[in-house]
Amino acid sequence: MTDRSYEGPWNENPHHDSHPGYGPYPQPYPQASAPRQPSPHPGPQQWPGQQAYGDPQDALQHTQQWQGPTWDTQTHPQLSAAAATAETAYLPPVEAPEPAAAPAPPQPPAAAPAPPAPHGDEPAYGPATLGGTPRLTDAQRARAEGRSPIIDPGMQPAALTALLGLLLAGAAGLGTYALLVPLVVLQAVTAAGWFRLNGMWPARQGIALGFAGALVADVAVLSAGRESAPAAVLGTLGVWVLLSLVLQLRSHADPDERMYGLMATVASAALAIVATGYLAADPDAAAIGAAAVAAAVLARALPLPTAASAVVALLAAAGMGIVVDGMTDMGAKGALLGTGAAVCALIGHRVAAYDYPSRFVHFTAGVTLPLTAAAPVVWVLGRVLG
Repeated sequence: MTDRSYEGPWNENPHHDSHPGYGPYPQPYPQASAPRQPSPHPGPQQWPGQQAYGDPQDALQHTQQWQGPTWDTQTHPQLSAAAATAETAYLPPVEAPEPAAAPAPPQPPAAAPAPPAPHGDEPAYGPATLGGTPRLTDAQRARAEGRSPIIDPGMQPAALTALLGLLLAGAAGLGTYALLVPLVVLQAVTAAGWFRLNGMWPARQGIALGFAGALVADVAVLSAGRESAPAAVLGTLGVWVLLSLVLQLRSHADPDERMYGLMATVASAALAIVATGYLAADPDAAAIGAAAVAAAVLARALPLPTAASAVVALLAAAGMGIVVDGMTDMGAKGALLGTGAAVCALIGHRVAAYDYPSRFVHFTAGVTLPLTAAAPVVWVLGRVLG
């Protein structure tokens, strides 16, 4: 180190003479060799280490000049029009946005696929319509086309009917209390099937009311005996009609709906109570009638024309009556009893096939209505022919 001040430029390299956009590099201040004297001219306050200059031009010459852009938030230099043009000359041209494509017109919804072709005993219903309107059932479409809205139960419901009929016939030969077991099953399914056939499901109160009436009728017949069975059955039926009427009057539904519910409840209870006729009839007559119904329903389910199958069913019932007649004390009257029971069974079978019922209807009302409809005839013909 030496006391000699460095008076040359900072860097002799010619490539470092200047910087674009900035002034020349400042020269270093000479080192003070003597104590600094205060300036005789008052001026702005000097910082320590800053050399005073008498000449303002000399001070400006040795003062660093900042010529680049600043980030001062207090002052905003205004650019001239030429400078602004030069600043924005390099910007690429702005393209006008393309007009948006017009939205495509709404397409109409595709039509619902056609329902699969019916197979077996399962009926096919029309597809749901658009716009929230209810669809037309096959029954309504058939009526509009002038066709009959009837689908007969198939072979499976007929087989169940035959099984239940044979159970009734066998239990009747065993005794009264043995007959009570399949009879209670018949009455319960009859009450439920009738409500489902009328499109009222689940109608728990009506089903429970009808089944309760059937149980009361059974108890009344067992208590009063076969001689007083008509009074017990008719008395229970009258009480249950009155009870159904009172319950429907307490309902807050519309008048039309209450009337419809009243008729369905009364009919369900009446059918379930009428089935007690197997319990009130003579055991031999009950056995012949139940077996004849089983044969008639199986013959009716054969793939034959309606008239031909009905004739075959009646002949099969008469033949079954003759067969069972040989096992009982009815004599030759069994064929007549079997034929009468078969006529009522075919009526019940026809009712269960009305208005395109579902498979549930076929397996409830379609199974029990033939046996239930034959019960009063079995009781009457049993008393007349016995």
